[in-house]
Amino acid sequence: MTYALIAAGVLYVLVRRFMGEPLNARDLLAPPAFLLFFGIRAMDEFHVAYLLPLAAGFAFGAFRGTTIRLFERDGHLWQRYTPWTLVVWVVSIGVSFGFMFLFDHHAPTQLSIGVSMLGELCTVGAKAVNTGLPFAPEKLSNGRHGPS
Repeated sequence: MTYALIAAGVLYVLVRRFMGEPLNARDLLAPPAFLLFFGIRAMDEFHVAYLLPLAAGFAFGAFRGTTIRLFERDGHLWQRYTPWTLVVWVVSIGVSFGFMFLFDHHAPTQLSIGVSMLGELCTVGAKAVNTGLPFAPEKLSNGRHGPS
């Protein structure tokens, strides 16, 4: 059940980002924070064998962040995944499965995806700040936007 929820959440984020969405700080930070929190909680113990796959996941995430298109719309930043973003996702998933077969122990899926999305957050966050454009305002529960 947990894996189905994680897969649904990741799919939801992917679809939204391929369609293009406003880039706000909460949406940039929330997915990796959520996945890292639950990934760490799912670990019984930490194995040194986790280091290489997690480092590779972070690197793939950071590289994936370079493929994301940032642009201005309505006076603030928007993001959109590109076909290259999908290519990097697919390759990184393949590498993750390769590590699973190489090592007896593998980090929880939530942790692996969270570390990858943390790498993406670092690259996209740096790119966003360098544009000089403001992040999109947060959406309020009534669908309206709050202060920027």
